[in-house]
Amino acid sequence: MLFVLHSDGILRVWDLSNSSRIFSHAMNTPALAGNSLFFICFLCSLHWMSNVQERATSVRLWLGEAHNDTSSIPLAILYKRTLHGDDFYIYPPFYLGDRIVLSLEPSMQDISLEEGGVIDVNLTSNKIWILKEDGMVMQELFGPKENRGVAQCFALQEAFVADQLFQSSEHSSDDLLWLAHSLFSSSKDQIAPFLSSIFLRKLLLPGVHHNTVLRATLQDYNKHLTDSEFYSLTGDGLKEEILSVIEHEGVSGKPISVVYCWKTFCTRYFHNWCKISAPRGLLIDSSAGAIGIIRNNSISLFRCLEDIELLTFGSFDEISDIVSSGSDSSDDDLERDILFEVLQCIGNVSQQLGKAAAAMFYESLGASNISSEEVVPCLLKILETGYSSSIAALHISELGADTAWEKEVADHKNHRKFSTCMFLSLHALCSKATTWAKVLDVIESYLKFLVPRKLVQNLDSAAAFNINSSITVQATSQVAKVMFESALDVLLLLGYLANISGQIHMLHNDVSRIKVELVPMIQEVVTEWHIIHFFGTTPSEQPAVEDFSSQLSSLQIDSDAGKKSWNEKVGKCDLTLAFILFLNSQSSSEDQSHLAFGSLPDPGSLINSVRDFTSWMIWGQTGEESPAFFSHSTELALLLLKHGQCDAVEYLLSIVDAHIRKEKTSGSIQSMDGQWTKLLHLLGCCLLAQAQRGLNGMLKQRKMSEAVRCFFRAASAPGASEALRSLSSEAGLPYLGFNACTSAAAWKLQYYQWAMQIFEQYNMIEGACQFALAALEQVDEALCPEAADHLFESTTTVKGRLWANLFKFTLDHNNFYDAYCAIISNPDEESKSICLRRFIIVLYERGPVKVLCDGQLPFIGIADKVEQELAWKACFLILRRISAGRLDVSAEPNPFKLLYSFEMHRHNWRRAASYIYLYSTQLRTEAAVKDHHGRSLAMQERLNGLSAAINALHLVHPAYAWINPSLEESPLHKENYPSKRARITVEEQCKQSVENLFNDCTADANAPPQDYVSAEILDNEFVLTSAEYLLSLLNIKWTFNGNEKPPPELVDLLVQSNLYDMAFTVLLKFWKGSGLTRELERVFAAMSLKCCSSRASPALAGSDVRAHGLLLTSSNDEAVAHDSLDIGRSTQQYKGNSQWGALEVYLEKYRGFHPRLPVTVAETLLCADPQIELPLWLVHLFKCVPRESCWGMAGNELNPSSLFQLYVDYGRYAEATNLLLEYIKSFASMRPTDIIRRKRAGAVWFPYTTIERLWCKLEESIRSGHRIEQCEKLKKLIRGALVDHLNLLKVDSDDVLSAATC
Repeated sequence: MLFVLHSDGILRVWDLSNSSRIFSHAMNTPALAGNSLFFICFLCSLHWMSNVQERATSVRLWLGEAHNDTSSIPLAILYKRTLHGDDFYIYPPFYLGDRIVLSLEPSMQDISLEEGGVIDVNLTSNKIWILKEDGMVMQELFGPKENRGVAQCFALQEAFVADQLFQSSEHSSDDLLWLAHSLFSSSKDQIAPFLSSIFLRKLLLPGVHHNTVLRATLQDYNKHLTDSEFYSLTGDGLKEEILSVIEHEGVSGKPISVVYCWKTFCTRYFHNWCKISAPRGLLIDSSAGAIGIIRNNSISLFRCLEDIELLTFGSFDEISDIVSSGSDSSDDDLERDILFEVLQCIGNVSQQLGKAAAAMFYESLGASNISSEEVVPCLLKILETGYSSSIAALHISELGADTAWEKEVADHKNHRKFSTCMFLSLHALCSKATTWAKVLDVIESYLKFLVPRKLVQNLDSAAAFNINSSITVQATSQVAKVMFESALDVLLLLGYLANISGQIHMLHNDVSRIKVELVPMIQEVVTEWHIIHFFGTTPSEQPAVEDFSSQLSSLQIDSDAGKKSWNEKVGKCDLTLAFILFLNSQSSSEDQSHLAFGSLPDPGSLINSVRDFTSWMIWGQTGEESPAFFSHSTELALLLLKHGQCDAVEYLLSIVDAHIRKEKTSGSIQSMDGQWTKLLHLLGCCLLAQAQRGLNGMLKQRKMSEAVRCFFRAASAPGASEALRSLSSEAGLPYLGFNACTSAAAWKLQYYQWAMQIFEQYNMIEGACQFALAALEQVDEALCPEAADHLFESTTTVKGRLWANLFKFTLDHNNFYDAYCAIISNPDEESKSICLRRFIIVLYERGPVKVLCDGQLPFIGIADKVEQELAWKACFLILRRISAGRLDVSAEPNPFKLLYSFEMHRHNWRRAASYIYLYSTQLRTEAAVKDHHGRSLAMQERLNGLSAAINALHLVHPAYAWINPSLEESPLHKENYPSKRARITVEEQCKQSVENLFNDCTADANAPPQDYVSAEILDNEFVLTSAEYLLSLLNIKWTFNGNEKPPPELVDLLVQSNLYDMAFTVLLKFWKGSGLTRELERVFAAMSLKCCSSRASPALAGSDVRAHGLLLTSSNDEAVAHDSLDIGRSTQQYKGNSQWGALEVYLEKYRGFHPRLPVTVAETLLCADPQIELPLWLVHLFKCVPRESCWGMAGNELNPSSLFQLYVDYGRYAEATNLLLEYIKSFASMRPTDIIRRKRAGAVWFPYTTIERLWCKLEESIRSGHRIEQCEKLKKLIRGALVDHLNLLKVDSDDVLSAATC
């Protein structure tokens, strides 16, 4: 039959077999009073409601399955209303006898619809499924009347994604920020990385992560990746790409900025997710019972709820059924009521902390910078007292005072409401249960719903890489999330009860029961579900390719497509760790790429698969309970190691180990079946592999240290030998190769040597050294006569080999002190001699010969031999280098430096100075024939040598601080050796040179020669060599000729080269008295002239905006336009090019040597350019005379009158007038407290002669017709100021006379 709904509202049914129409009816628009879905059945007669309130148009028709019992087929028609939305009418036609008779049975069923457009409808034999934009609704069509009309609503995957990305609540991400601030109160810099790890984990969760969505979101941030680039990214690669976007957006790096960037990113991601994965239709498989939603490029399936989910989200009746089914007590009603109120209290705690608390706690379980044991007390403190005052202060700094105040008030109100509600609820709970012991019994019985079920596994089914396995893994992660959060809520409630036990009248025994029994129990449950959730949500790790054979095998030449497909998925976010475990939890299949799409799992079988999988992960195949926590962890670790998942194994075993160490029965656990030993051994192997796999710095050091600790703990456990020998080598573990040991010491000796070899293989010398030392401690006991009958090596041989290994480890990694200690500790004399010879050879080859000369090595019994070898090799190398005609400055080891260091540590100061000075004099001759680069290097090295010689002589008494210059005539200084000589000749010269050197250096110290070199001469030479070196860097050649005082041309060169520091150093070193004053004036005059030339350069005018703060602009216009002058309101000052800045800095630094240097600078500037604008800082130097010591323009050598005189001398009449008026007005407007001091005789002085000169200059300018108007105004200003000033002086004089006569 073909059902057709026409646009005019007529429903027709056609029999395709007979090509005839069997039914036709005009579907008049029903009366629609609201937004509801009605189920109406018509039988025999047609009846329509006449009171139509709003007309609607039929849009779409759905046909349901035939119902055999009632011989009916339901029809659903979507009506589109013009005002209020959409509605459904459902018409069930039915069959009568052999002939098809269609009629409409009148009946009505009301289904209330909430907002959201209808996407699809599916009618089964007795149910209707309605897919809307905001959810899905299911209702029974037939059956008992009490069930008919009751609609069940289901949330879509969009709600799950929004909840995970903190989009369901506006304040979720803010709560995450404030919780992080409370948790990291003392280390704020760790907040941003911690929050970023939370958001990254959320984005890559199964069901949330979507490649297309993530790529679209990255493109929103202009992060464009090609298909090959994007799809080749592993999980870590995706994290790096996302973090790069967040770091680029959150430039400030503050936690609130980072959270805002993550919030924006997640909002865009969720928007793209809803757009790209929009639902398109329903998928109902009646035969299998599967229910799903078809999306754009994915399918969402529904599953049944776990018991804990029914307890959390179900109704009161559902809770009653679950409690009754799981309780053996006759008092079910009371327990049900108590449990219902306990669940309400748990819900209040969860709602108060929000979704952020679970995310913070989950992240802390695997974090290295914080422990989960710190998170729970922090959360409990927030529940008890709210956020601390530091968070309130943070609100003010981050949100502003007003918003922070509003938030503080709202938080305080919310916390008071929570505290009051919890207080009343807990008192009511205790009253209903009569005792807290009864409440704790109910909580303990509730905990069994949280414990992973123990099921016996049936491993007959084949493991297939198909959609069912993928669905099971994702469902497992969802169930684990709910279980984990529910267990955490119970843990927080128990902690809250224990903390406020006094307020709720809880007995001490009940508090002890919570802390000793219930809290450890729930902590174990939390850890188990955390591990399950970790497996279900963590992307697999791409195995490291270590060698060429592994790379060749990864090409999959002639391999099956299934294995190749599997290897391509490993390391991607789509393949989680649980997928690997799920396929290994069943029997292996030959073709894992087979996709079993025959049928989808129904909701019930899906939850059963989840239970089987979680039971296998926690309890193993048999489901037998073990007293050890997570006894199946070693099997899981071996499976993961088999697939190269070292990071996951480390995470798993670290959590299990940390939990075991907290248990009270850890001693008994360690001795049970060797599981604890296996765990530690596997953990050590994983840490070692991670440290070897490309890590650097502190992270590698931490991994190595933890691996060492694990191996030591594994070796110390009872029964470790038998347990570790049983480990399979299929997981890729290093081969142990242990023999049967009769004693614990012998076992440890073998195990420590194995660990030493493994660490050496991975080039981790610190760990290898620790195990070599540990093995040495076991040698005496392991090789004692009673236990060493079957051994063929003596104790001395074994110790010698271990000490030789220690020497090799330390020497290969340049730990020379430890290598020397290994040499002197070696009891085998032959081995010791070989190691010592190798020690000296390696030092010379690698260059650190100074280790032998720094005085730290004691040289017990071998000092003479070491000294002889050093002198011989040093002298031999000197002759070989000199015979080549050059001295390589960069060559190592340097014999002069070696001898200098050796003598210094032997306290032979003068001998050390002689050697290094000989080196510097040789470099002086070498530098003269080198190119520019080589000359600079040689002079730098010479400076170092001179500095070392000066330091050495400073350690000698001043009377003996000199060097014999005759050393320069030593055979080592001669350069005319032929390039080729016989070996015996070179050796003889070496011996003779050593004798000559030592004889010259040990000459009579009390009788210095006539031409000796003192420390003062060395100081002067150092200064001049420094100047020569700096000039050479600028490719300016000036050679030091050995004179005691350099020529003035050197200073000129330094000034011209802008080497001002060096120039002043030379001046202060070699000039004194009037000569120093004269040279300073000359230098500053030259610097001033350079400023004038830089000012005139057109390249600087406008290119350096900083230059607009240096010079004073002309004040001619200001003086004319205003009666009162204000220098402070002149045009914008600026401080510009380096010449002006250098002049200011050095003038301020050296004007103490010559107070009139500013006058010299100003006069030079005005002389070079009479119209130049003097810098503001220079003018301030003239004005900075203390007003308390003198009045007017008086002062010391540097005073305002000097500047005034310069202005007058160089025709700067406006500036001179401004300066004069400034000080006259300052004198007239002084404070009342200073007036009495002003009236003293001789208290005021102005340069009246210079003022008269200014007046004459202005008159001359007027007579010459130059700037007549301006000069007249200036004269007027001066006249008025002088008249007022003289009147004021007359008044002061009269006051003085009056005071004298009184």
